[in-house]
Amino acid sequence: MNDRLSIVIVEADRDRALALVDALRAAGDHDIHVIGDTSGLARRIADRNPDVVLIDVANPSRDTLEELTLASAPLDRPVAIFAGGSDMALTKAAIEAGVSAYVVDELRPERVAPVLVAAIARFNLFRRLRDELSETRRALEERKVIDRAKGLLMKARGLDEDAAYALLRKTAMDKGRKVSDVAQALVTAADLLS
Repeated sequence: MNDRLSIVIVEADRDRALALVDALRAAGDHDIHVIGDTSGLARRIADRNPDVVLIDVANPSRDTLEELTLASAPLDRPVAIFAGGSDMALTKAAIEAGVSAYVVDELRPERVAPVLVAAIARFNLFRRLRDELSETRRALEERKVIDRAKGLLMKARGLDEDAAYALLRKTAMDKGRKVSDVAQALVTAADLLS
């Protein structure tokens, strides 16, 4: 782990927090900040805007996990939780909330760096998948609008599908706009007129 990371550690126990800090410092030169009191956690994490959040929870409850995961914004950054114990429902809830790594059992310093690397890699993978899914949904919506606009042109002008698309494409090029934008304008206008 060579890149300098900004890391927030959420840990109330001073000795455990120091063990995490030492393990992280041994793994690289990182900007590390410890938050011992979880009141106002969301604001305090947002103020720091860290690259990664590490949370150490001795005995997590569902409410504690929900509060910690919401406060640490697991969809915005990698979040790793070290839990003293857990059941399957809590682990599942944490992962579904977007936590990148959920480690159960005793916190050992030699495990911190590998878990951090895994959490970052998993977060990046899922972010790419979310981005691809979002792009695919956007493209599908654009395709639907273009198909609807082609249908409107085919009906109004008696064109076949290829000619309707060619007209949309030519209009887009003439106006310096995307085909989907021209199609959306046509569909909007048709909705207003009907």
